[in-house]
Amino acid sequence: MKIKLISVLLIIVFLAACSTTPTGRSQLAFMADSEMDAMGLQAFDSIKKDKVMSHSNQDIQFVQCISNAITREIGGEWEVVVFEDKTLNAFALPGRKIGVHTGLINLVENQDQLATVLAHEVAHVLAKHSNERLSQKLGAQMGISLITAVAAPQTEMGRTAVSLLGVGAQYGIIMPFSRLHESEADIIGLDLMAKAGFNPVESVTLWQKMAQASQGAQPVEFLSTHPSHATRIDDLRAHMPKALDLKQQANAAGKNPHCTK
Repeated sequence: MKIKLISVLLIIVFLAACSTTPTGRSQLAFMADSEMDAMGLQAFDSIKKDKVMSHSNQDIQFVQCISNAITREIGGEWEVVVFEDKTLNAFALPGRKIGVHTGLINLVENQDQLATVLAHEVAHVLAKHSNERLSQKLGAQMGISLITAVAAPQTEMGRTAVSLLGVGAQYGIIMPFSRLHESEADIIGLDLMAKAGFNPVESVTLWQKMAQASQGAQPVEFLSTHPSHATRIDDLRAHMPKALDLKQQANAAGKNPHCTK
């Protein structure tokens, strides 16, 4: 009886937490948007305290020009900060925060290549991927707790079952979804940069440059939370006709960003 009640409650929770990403994929997102925004704000404040912020007007204006064009497509006031960091990285957080490392600015050759990364990171926020990742972990922990309660955890078999579930949750649920998030953000980001008037073809060049910069140090895709560079490029090329059509529409509507490095 208790197990049936727990099952019913879980179904209600899952249905209540079900939402849809911009690609139409169903997802579980337990956290309220306000809670996610608060977490993003707190994280961004901590990063600003820990990292050195750039004072290069040229870099700041370049990044601001691109980010303004992208975020204009989705609305809201976004805070954008350039950090003095040689690593090839940028990120976006719930609460409308964007951070860009100078190492990435130095790598890219033009506005379109940096727009690829910024749109990709903003896409993670639009698709509520952070919320989904937290919800996945909460769900996995909840599952382990239930099995611990009903599967005689005092026995060797019970302990083994819990251990196997933990491994299964790590490699069967959480890690594949992380790869899915990256691939989904690529497609959402490609459309987003194209809608802003940037050239989506440069996304392929950008990831080719990233592959070259990694110098073969990327882990095998099966155990990675990111798609391989080859897989990512193939997926982008497959979606390119739609993105180019969106770019043509944007340019016709007067969206022609000119952000100089």
